[in-house]
Amino acid sequence: MSDALVSISNVRKRFGDLEVLKDINLAVGRSEVVCLIGPSGSGKSTLLRCINFLERYDSGDIVVDGKLIGYEDQGGKRRLMNAGVLREMRKGIGMVFQQFNLWPHMTALENVAEPLLRVQRMNSTDALSKAQKMLERVGLEHKAGNYPTALSGGQQQRVAIARALSMDPALMLFDEPTSALDPELVGEVLQVMRDLAAEGMTMVVVTHEMGFAAKAADKVAFLDGGRIVQFAHPQQVLKQSTEPRVQQFLKTYHARNDF
Repeated sequence: MSDALVSISNVRKRFGDLEVLKDINLAVGRSEVVCLIGPSGSGKSTLLRCINFLERYDSGDIVVDGKLIGYEDQGGKRRLMNAGVLREMRKGIGMVFQQFNLWPHMTALENVAEPLLRVQRMNSTDALSKAQKMLERVGLEHKAGNYPTALSGGQQQRVAIARALSMDPALMLFDEPTSALDPELVGEVLQVMRDLAAEGMTMVVVTHEMGFAAKAADKVAFLDGGRIVQFAHPQQVLKQSTEPRVQQFLKTYHARNDF
């Protein structure tokens, strides 16, 4: 895929004797939303973490914006990428986790501004101004002065998204961003993600929210046992799949008419 922002080729990953990723091939085009779905333990989160090299992959290539991430070729041998080069690459990749990981002693505004101060070396005035704009982007400008304990789970996750967006990433990774939320708070986070998709943000999302995958994704990848069983348009995977394992997994969702 010539215009792919993320290109994953023949990637394998082991934890000891357990091979959790088995010859993964996947491409994510610019401005595409790709959802990774499948049962727990299928390798979804591991694959996501490999994309920004929070997990080392054992073989294969992961290329982000034209550059191999995590490794460098030196004299025909693969070596770990220089830590400074990796940090620069990661600046273009935002990541939102299941847990919000906000600093409890900082306000929402300060949480968003902190990476701008530490990583981008912005001055305080500019960092706080940009942080305010990022909170506005996720609909939380009125909560700028609140500490995390005074925010709902959905609001905390939206602050975490604003923090990731503050770095102006070309790519956003979401690792089950609604799994730690009460059901009534899920919608507000998914709406922010839908808005980002509509703006053309390239996103890779690990999710169990089949409705979001059906409506917001350009492609859906179903993983099982460390392999991609099917990678196609949401309609083909979620409604028309002939893969028995996909059909089995989705059966309960279809029964509840969730999407």
